Formats: sequence, structure tokens, C-alpha cells
Amino acid sequence: MSAETSISALWPDPSPAPIDDETLIARYRRADTPRLRMNFVTSIDGAVSLGGLSAGLSGGPDKRVFGVLRMLCDALLVAAGTLRQEGYRAVRLDQRRRAWRRAHGLTEYPTLVVVSGSLHLDPAQAAFADAPVRPVVLTHHGPPAPPGLTAVADVVRCGTDRVDLAAGLAELRRRGHDQVLCEGGPRLFGALTADDLVDEVCLSVAPLLAGPGAGRITAGEPSPVRGLPLRHVLLAGDGTLLLRYARE
Repeated sequence: MSAETSISALWPDPSPAPIDDETLIARYRRADTPRLRMNFVTSIDGAVSLGGLSAGLSGGPDKRVFGVLRMLCDALLVAAGTLRQEGYRAVRLDQRRRAWRRAHGLTEYPTLVVVSGSLHLDPAQAAFADAPVRPVVLTHHGPPAPPGLTAVADVVRCGTDRVDLAAGLAELRRRGHDQVLCEGGPRLFGALTADDLVDEVCLSVAPLLAGPGAGRITAGEPSPVRGLPLRHVLLAGDGTLLLRYARE
């Protein structure tokens, strides 16, 4: 582990000693009850991206936590726009993380779940065509499926004219996906917040000033303000703050 990717605890139990992978996993452990966890990276001034992509904000420590969170989840939830814009590939884990999942009674890979109101999806995109586990697409009853999509993914229709996210999550849990990790984008985060479905937010704050132009990590219609207690603050060697907020 390099100095730049090292992570130590600031709160609630401060220690300058670098956290090993086992301790990091314990910090972000799986919950005993069904849970929707958001994971985002942002700049100091609140930007969700640099040059249109979140990768510009993500350093080694954020990627380390990103990998742990994917390893811990049952399903990885993402909006179709983010899938396209960020160029998602198949959700795969390295041998060490697959072994950890097997040892804890999980499937080797989490299931990719895509939220799409239009079904403007490309079945040939690697996220579908190369997926080690058949993905799920959550949509509503309006749009027809494009040719080839049902050959590579389960299309689940929830809602009449918009995706019913609560019904979609209920279907995921019926399939055994209790621990759901959502990687955005901002409009999906906003919709999940509006429906009071967000149980946890893992936020990496990169030590960068992006300047004006980029959007926030959340977008959409206004919704009621909700409290979310802070659970831990970690500090990375490159200055990134790693924050975890969660309901009881």
C-alpha cells in the first residue's frame, strides 16, 4: 500500500495507523437488514465530475473504497445515462474479492441493475454482452424493449408511465438482493431521495476545486430535507476525505 492510497481513521476512533483491507471492510460492512447505499465522489466545491466524468475526481483511496463497496453488495444499481456516459463495462471482481464473497456465502459477482425510463440501451455494450451475471433492467410499462435486450438482460417493468423505484427495489429484494449499491447518477440519486429510499451515503471528497460548470451529485425535483447521521470519517494519504452517513 503506497502512502497516497493509505487510509486512517479520523472519527469516531481516531488513529494515525493505516487501515488494512480487513478493517476497511468492517467499516463498510454489510447490514443485517435490506439496505440501499449510495456511493459518490465530489470535489471540495461540490462538483460531480471533471470533464464530464467522475473518474477525474477519483484517486487511489476512493477507488479502494469503490472496490470494497462493490465486493460487499448483492446488486449494483445505476441509471442508464450514467451507464452510457461513464462507459460501464461488465461488473467483474478480481480473484481475491471473488474468494471473499464465496467465503461469506455470496455469489462470485454482484448483479448489475440498470434503471431506464426509455430503454435506449445497447445490448452490445460490454456491461450487458460481457456480464458474468445476467443484468436486470428496471423500466416502466411504456417503452418497447430494443432488439436483443431481452437476450442479455431481465427486463422488469415497474410503474405505468415512470419507473416505480420502490417497486423495483422490492423486486430486487425478492430476488435476494438485499444489499444494493447505487452509483448514480445525480437524477437517480435525487429520485431515490425523494422517495425516501436512501439508507446510506458513502461520499469521497477529493481535495480539488473544480470551479463552476459541473452539476451536483443530486438532481431533480425538490424533496423534503432528511437527516442522515455521520458514522465515520476516514482520511486518505492524498488528502481525500471518506465519509459514511447512514440511518440506524
